[in-house]
Amino acid sequence: MSREFAKLLRRNLTPVEWRFWHSVKSRQLAGAKFRRQVPVGPYVADFLCISARLIVELDGGQHSETVSADAARTRYLEEQGYRVLRFWNNDVMTNLEGVLRIVELALAGAPLTLPSPPATRVERKD
Repeated sequence: MSREFAKLLRRNLTPVEWRFWHSVKSRQLAGAKFRRQVPVGPYVADFLCISARLIVELDGGQHSETVSADAARTRYLEEQGYRVLRFWNNDVMTNLEGVLRIVELALAGAPLTLPSPPATRVERKD
């Protein structure tokens, strides 16, 4: 991915990216320095903390259609030595504090286990 493309992405952050960026810029979260829209090999990471080798990706609805491409991207980034956290845009907009808490735990090196999705209740028709 070219540097010029990354610059274009930095100039055109989505509202969700702006919301997250406003909370992590200038070492506001655990003193960690984050950069936004950073080229990493053939990809551009949404947010990167180099010292913690941590990448935060924010995914919109279109990502439900690109699951295999996202998995390949995550695999590549992990092979480069990064830990990758992915959050849905909706999570950032409705639960920013929870998202930031998970990122803060990752910065501290804590093992992360995310809760299982709630079970779907199926009504029986007898």
